[in-house]
Amino acid sequence: MRESKNYLQDLNPAQREAVETLYGPLLVIAGAGSGKTKTLVCRMAHLVEKGIPPEKILLLTFTRRAAKEMIERASLLLKRDFHKVTGGTFHSLCHTMLRQYGTLIGYSPNFTLLDRTDAEDLFNLLKTSLGLSDNKKRFPKKDTLANLYSKTLNQEKSLEELLDSEYPQFLEFLPEIQRLFVEYKIYKKEHQLMDYDDLLLNWLEILKNYPQIRDEMGKRFHFIMVDEYQDTNTLQGEIIKYMASTHQNVMVVGDDSQSIYRFRGANYRNIFDFPKIFPQTKIIKLEQNYRSTQPILDLANVIIANSKIKYTKTLFTLKKEGAKPVLFRAKDEAETSKFVVDKILELREKGIKLSQIAVLFRSAYHSYELEVELAKRGIPFVKYGGLKLLESAHIKDLLAFLKIILNPRDFLSWNRVLLLMEGIGPRTAEKIIQTLKREALPTSLNRILGLSPSHELKRWLELYTTIKPYEEESPSEILQKIWYFYEPLFQRIYSEDYHRRVKDLEGLFSLVLKYKSLDEFVSDLLLEPLEITELEGETLDEDPLILSTIHSAKGLEWHTVFILSLIEGRFPSLYSLKNTDDLEEERRLFYVAVTRAREKLFLLSPLMVYLPGEGKTFAKPSRFLTELPKTLYEEVNYTTPEEKSSHIKPVTENYMNTHYSTELSSTSSFKIGDFVKHPHFGEGEVLEVMGEKIKVNFISKGPTILHLKYTQLERLL
Repeated sequence: MRESKNYLQDLNPAQREAVETLYGPLLVIAGAGSGKTKTLVCRMAHLVEKGIPPEKILLLTFTRRAAKEMIERASLLLKRDFHKVTGGTFHSLCHTMLRQYGTLIGYSPNFTLLDRTDAEDLFNLLKTSLGLSDNKKRFPKKDTLANLYSKTLNQEKSLEELLDSEYPQFLEFLPEIQRLFVEYKIYKKEHQLMDYDDLLLNWLEILKNYPQIRDEMGKRFHFIMVDEYQDTNTLQGEIIKYMASTHQNVMVVGDDSQSIYRFRGANYRNIFDFPKIFPQTKIIKLEQNYRSTQPILDLANVIIANSKIKYTKTLFTLKKEGAKPVLFRAKDEAETSKFVVDKILELREKGIKLSQIAVLFRSAYHSYELEVELAKRGIPFVKYGGLKLLESAHIKDLLAFLKIILNPRDFLSWNRVLLLMEGIGPRTAEKIIQTLKREALPTSLNRILGLSPSHELKRWLELYTTIKPYEEESPSEILQKIWYFYEPLFQRIYSEDYHRRVKDLEGLFSLVLKYKSLDEFVSDLLLEPLEITELEGETLDEDPLILSTIHSAKGLEWHTVFILSLIEGRFPSLYSLKNTDDLEEERRLFYVAVTRAREKLFLLSPLMVYLPGEGKTFAKPSRFLTELPKTLYEEVNYTTPEEKSSHIKPVTENYMNTHYSTELSSTSSFKIGDFVKHPHFGEGEVLEVMGEKIKVNFISKGPTILHLKYTQLERLL
């Protein structure tokens, strides 16, 4: 950005209006690539320039990293210190507030935060203690129970409603599940534990029930800005209502067309309800796109125009020229992979870095075939949207040790730690925990050692009593001590692949050096878990190609984007076909994928896919493709680099004859199971051959009988 006196001149009229509207409720509908971050940064700077103290500003974003970057940019803009601006996620804000005000509802400042896996483990523990796992009939698993519990809070539905609509097979267990949920709440309160939902729920409870805290928040944060408002859930929307109630100086920025986290509890209707909660709301739309060429935006506009509920907007750009998006219908995923890799190599030869190219997909498994081809050709890549760092068992182990040090009454972590040790099973672990509940360490040391002869337990208890987390030891020193104890256990438990797992630990040791407080380090890991690839990516020699689920790609952009598996049942996903709201979210997901591309966009839709147990199966093109006017994209075929013709050439009437060695229609040409193409009906599968007639199941038309003498069919395989 330029020097401060010019920053307003850098804005387009809609952005400038949003920046200069300082008081009252403001809703900014920010289309993809429309400079919403720049708008937020400039508005923060403008507030301070107009005399608002930085400590009076609260900035809530989707990640704490994003908040930190925005605050730094605003600071550079005015060449002033902005470190007193409070920035972070809803969960990090609530976590901080509850450490300060949690005593009002019975929590001490050093409560332990449970991540999702911890919550699932606690459900399992309680399920066993209540005898619910002994049912002859199948009782819900721990992940299903955690899902149900979270949804009852975030979606404001009763347990019975949720079971009826999503898990009817468990309706018979309604009383047992209700009892389990009650026990879950009691256990957390007794043991000073909070899960992710509790952070929101408990802070909201304080805001609702303590008017003096609302007043205090209004004075403390006189200006509130919220990014990615379309991804907030019902509880977060309520928190904003109460925190802004005394002054209503709240600006929320979002794009209803990019709401893609319903599965996490996000309520995209929040963005439509905001003007109802704050009736004086001013609405500003940012429609000028600074990322993509107009041909890409034309495609995106048509995709989202079919959305049933939306704030109508049309993206436009000054970059009018550019290549049309490309649609390639390969015969199968193997050919798709060869096409994608050849195009990537071609782009690299033209000077486009691999890191400026992304291959996006709906689900992580859609890229497996491509990953094999990339490895074969020696192309480095990283994959996002896979395993989170905290989903790894060995990281969970280390974290359990650290949690015990911070909160000795975290008996869930005690249980995990004890079961790692040789000679200690569930019964002994339970006896040790009961002893710890009655009498804490070090007083109970001898009694605990008397319950088990485990040498590892003795070593751990001796170490535990020497660690002082709130005194002179740094988080790095504490982690090193824990590692020294844990390493032999780690090598024994994960003997098959501990060399691979140790890479994650190296990343963790690098990360902890940035922290002065162990509590802050553990809280950060739990509040915003890293993906394993975020630690691995730094070790590659060359900037890698990006493979990513679309959910993990949100907010990012690349020169060239490939979108895989645009077929029914994959994109849109199979489960979404049964529910209108889910299908609408799939459409928004496609819109997000398309708008990640700056210059080039490739849409891949194979004719056949491999399904386990079924072999190769005919694939129907995604409905999102069939809705698109053919004038908006170029459909191409593919030839190998060894062939003299160009890599890509437009589809012609004779394409199938030249590429797939097809034959003229005759009674001897076809057999049941062949995949064929008709000049008018398109692709289909042969169901029956009846002399001079043939029955074909066409994607566009369904089963059709044709006379071979009067039709021309081209065999694809």
